[in-house]
Amino acid sequence: MTDKNMIGVFDSGLGGLTVLKEFLRVLPDYDYSYLGDNARAPYGNKSDEVIYNYTGEAVDFLFKQGCELIIIACHTASAKTLRRIQQGYLLKFYPERRVLGMIAPITEAAIELSRYHRLAVIGTKATISSGVYKKELEKLRNDLEIFQQACPLLVALVEEGWAGKPEANMILKKYLRPLKVKQVDTLILGCTHYPLMIKDIRRIMGRNVKVINPAIMAAEKLVDYLKRHQEIEKKLGKNKQLVFYTTDDANKFKALGERFLGREIKEVNRAVF
Repeated sequence: MTDKNMIGVFDSGLGGLTVLKEFLRVLPDYDYSYLGDNARAPYGNKSDEVIYNYTGEAVDFLFKQGCELIIIACHTASAKTLRRIQQGYLLKFYPERRVLGMIAPITEAAIELSRYHRLAVIGTKATISSGVYKKELEKLRNDLEIFQQACPLLVALVEEGWAGKPEANMILKKYLRPLKVKQVDTLILGCTHYPLMIKDIRRIMGRNVKVINPAIMAAEKLVDYLKRHQEIEKKLGKNKQLVFYTTDDANKFKALGERFLGREIKEVNRAVF
């Protein structure tokens, strides 16, 4: 443990490592603690109350490990729990600490990039059915055309190492075709797993469509957030420390996680709530 506090990254599984990867690229000196709730993933098929309880336990765990600021990388957890955690749990238990989500930075970036205000979102069934991206986009502008597509098979394909294979691309084309037909100009990847398929998504959508990588946008917004909130930034440790936790098998997390993170993971700790 460092003498100063860490940036926590929480995900229901491995996908949040794509977000951590970008944090390490733009803010390499900081200390990070990553928690994957692999034992209870995926969150997409759980009720709102269960997702809230799971997320609350994870956030509490990371605060107890010395995190000052936590980013909920999981889009489902961000969509279903962020406001409640910020307005209830945080105020009650950790008023000096902060929890951020993925939705706001991505929607802001999408509107900045969109030329014709025809946007699409792909995500898990839970993220799409929540309508959270549509709601957030409409809060920022009222003249948008927004199309949504649930892609329930993509997470499993990525985790099984099928990204880039012909079978995976066939399924990807099936999901993306309705959005191509709508002639959208900007596509939001509403899931942390999808950056591992971004090359194929860009190729299928064509060069006229801007495809938003949520991990890159989250990293850019985190840099901006720390510049604006020096009272948080000053508390953060900068010893390049990386700590990993999983609620499931540590060896499995390490083997799969290195593919998501793009670097070696030296050690994975078991998290028990």
